[in-house]
Amino acid sequence: MNSTKYRRKVAPSAADSGDSADKLDQLLLSSAICNGEDLVPFVRKAFVSGKPETLLHHLRAFSKSKESEIEEVCKAHYQDFILAVDDLRSLLSDVDSLKSALFESNSKLQSVGLPLLSSLDAFVEARTVSRNLNLALDSVRACVHTIELCTRANKHLEDGNFYMALKCLDSIENEFLDKTPSSTLKRMLEKYIPEIRSYIERKVSKEFGDWLVEIRAVSRTLGQLAISQASSARQREEDLRIKQRQAEEQSRLSLRDCVYVLEEEDEDGLGTVGDDAKDLYSNGGGGHLGFDLTPLYRAYHIHQTLGLEDRFKQYYFENRKLQLTSDFQVSSMTPFLESHQTFFAQIAGFFIVEDRIFRTSGGLISKMEVENLWETAMSKMCSVLEDQFSRMQTANHLLLIKDYVSLLGVTLRRYWYPVEPLLDVLSKHRDKYHELLISDCRKQITEALSADKFEQMLMKKEYEYSMNVLSFQLQDSDIVPAFPYIAPFSTTVPDCCRIVRSFIEDAVSFMSYGGQLDFYDVVKKYLDRLLSEVLDGALLKLISSSVHGVPQAMQMAANMAVFERACDFFFRHAAQLSGIPLRMAERGRRRFPLIKAREAAEETLSGLLKGKVDSFMLLIENVNWVPDEPLQNGNEYVNEVIFYLETLVSTAQQILPVQVLQRVLQDVLSHISVMIVGALQADSVKRFNLNAVMGFDVDIKLLEAFVDNQASIFAEEDLNQLKAAVSEARQMINLLLSSHPENFLNPVIRERSYYSLDYKKVVTISEKLKDSSDRLFGTFGSRNMKQNPKKKSLDTLIKRLRDAS
Repeated sequence: MNSTKYRRKVAPSAADSGDSADKLDQLLLSSAICNGEDLVPFVRKAFVSGKPETLLHHLRAFSKSKESEIEEVCKAHYQDFILAVDDLRSLLSDVDSLKSALFESNSKLQSVGLPLLSSLDAFVEARTVSRNLNLALDSVRACVHTIELCTRANKHLEDGNFYMALKCLDSIENEFLDKTPSSTLKRMLEKYIPEIRSYIERKVSKEFGDWLVEIRAVSRTLGQLAISQASSARQREEDLRIKQRQAEEQSRLSLRDCVYVLEEEDEDGLGTVGDDAKDLYSNGGGGHLGFDLTPLYRAYHIHQTLGLEDRFKQYYFENRKLQLTSDFQVSSMTPFLESHQTFFAQIAGFFIVEDRIFRTSGGLISKMEVENLWETAMSKMCSVLEDQFSRMQTANHLLLIKDYVSLLGVTLRRYWYPVEPLLDVLSKHRDKYHELLISDCRKQITEALSADKFEQMLMKKEYEYSMNVLSFQLQDSDIVPAFPYIAPFSTTVPDCCRIVRSFIEDAVSFMSYGGQLDFYDVVKKYLDRLLSEVLDGALLKLISSSVHGVPQAMQMAANMAVFERACDFFFRHAAQLSGIPLRMAERGRRRFPLIKAREAAEETLSGLLKGKVDSFMLLIENVNWVPDEPLQNGNEYVNEVIFYLETLVSTAQQILPVQVLQRVLQDVLSHISVMIVGALQADSVKRFNLNAVMGFDVDIKLLEAFVDNQASIFAEEDLNQLKAAVSEARQMINLLLSSHPENFLNPVIRERSYYSLDYKKVVTISEKLKDSSDRLFGTFGSRNMKQNPKKKSLDTLIKRLRDAS
């Protein structure tokens, strides 16, 4: 195991430590002096420690150490120094020889250089003169250039080319004014340049003012032209619709193949303003109507150049706003109907111009400013329309203004101006317009009906037939009749048809282009009112006041039958004009709107015919109620009635439609049946025998034979209905002639064979029947005789009917 040996350390003494510190300081000082460092820290340290002597001691020690080194160096370089001194002495002699050589050379140089110096002085003087001349020439050139620019500016001013004149002034001011050597010219320029600019501003402002006056008149012409082109485009659309309707009508009336051709419209006429308007839009003076925006653009450009752009914008907007306000003035001296086109055309032209300026002027007017002007104009136009519409009492006036306003809307909508408020005003007065239109039609219909002579209309030419029949689809067939042609109706029918057709066209015209696409229901509603209230009421009044004879009543009934076909045409025509397919119009058809007038006409005709028949039925008083033998050829009254009915049918079938004739004849026959039953039931007839009943049976058979003779006119179903008209008389006679009259009490038999008979009438008439074997009051004188079974059955029937009642 190794043992560790510890050695004792001996602390250095204070004297040793002091000596080592001095040595260290001396080394540091020597190093600093050798390195060329600053000795200030050492000096400061010595004085701080209070030992400057130590520092001096160190410096002296360093100096002594260096002296020995210097001495050694000097000794080392002494030989070199001696050699250098010898070299310097030899060099001095060389220098002296060089000095003499230089002096000689200088003398030669002086003798040669004096002439050259004289020439140099002359050259310097000439160059100075040349520089002065060049400076003078440059100044002259600058003045000449400035004067040329002034001359050019004057020329531009004379020619009215103000922008180039301003550019010349800017060039003079920015490039030549400060460089102009002539103070006189400079003062002159400083004085006149602002004056010229002010002159240009005044001149341009005057031209702009003249343009404002001119553009107002041009705007009116421009608006009229744009609206007329919109009207032409609308007319082309209408023509195309007419062709389409004709094709639809041809396909509806004929099964032949139809060829449909789509014709292309001129897009320029529909979507943009035409060539004339393009001329109006000319920025130069080439437009044949003088629409020139050059003065405006030049004024705007000049003010931009002058740095007055904002002021000119404000000036332009205020003036145009004042012009628009002036355009809103409606003269109270001129009817609005005469001035409305000018009023709306002026506004349309104003905003067409504004749209053009907004799109091409480069910021002269903002979109918001244009919208503000349009809102002001829209509010004023709506106010004027409201006021004028409220005063108008003529439908045609409303329609004329509405058409022009709708054209205005179409025109301005192309420039993206919202026109819905205008269309709302038109829709608001829709009811008033139709009320006025109905009122006008009421007057026209009254005049047309009052002029009717209740005579069939005579047409001598084909164009009359086309105008009065084909145009309203009143014909029975597609075959054109021979001329002269006598129509089954009177002049009232085509006259009223023309009035109603005009009403439809005016109503559709008012509703068209008004913002509402599907307006057929509205037109149909007012058409129903016109027909069911106005025309039907006028016809009722005419029937009740002017129809006094059978020919008049027959003509009126014939007219009503034609009116029924005309009403179908009216609703189809309204649907076509409204752009509604005919199948939809047919699907929504209502009942005949003139049904009251038709029923009144037929009732009047029936009443007059019944009155005529009543005059013949008076002959029934001459009937022998207890003949010994039955009549073979019928009673006198029935022969007269049948003769009259045959005459009536032969005349009526020339004018009345089959359905009308059937209804009237059925009513007359029913009346005759009632009269026959009434004669049997009358108090004046106390008794009648079976022979009399058989005579009435012959009468009814003659009436039924008359009906059968009309088979060439009526259908089988109509003939059955005509026979059914005399069912009461027939069933009463059948019951009286029946072998078993008690069958009347059987519900099944009664429902099948005696459904038209009334209990009380059966009782009353049955009581009057006297058997042919009886004599008057014979039952009291022959009580023991056997009673007739038929009489017994009839008595049983009477008794049971009395008990039932």
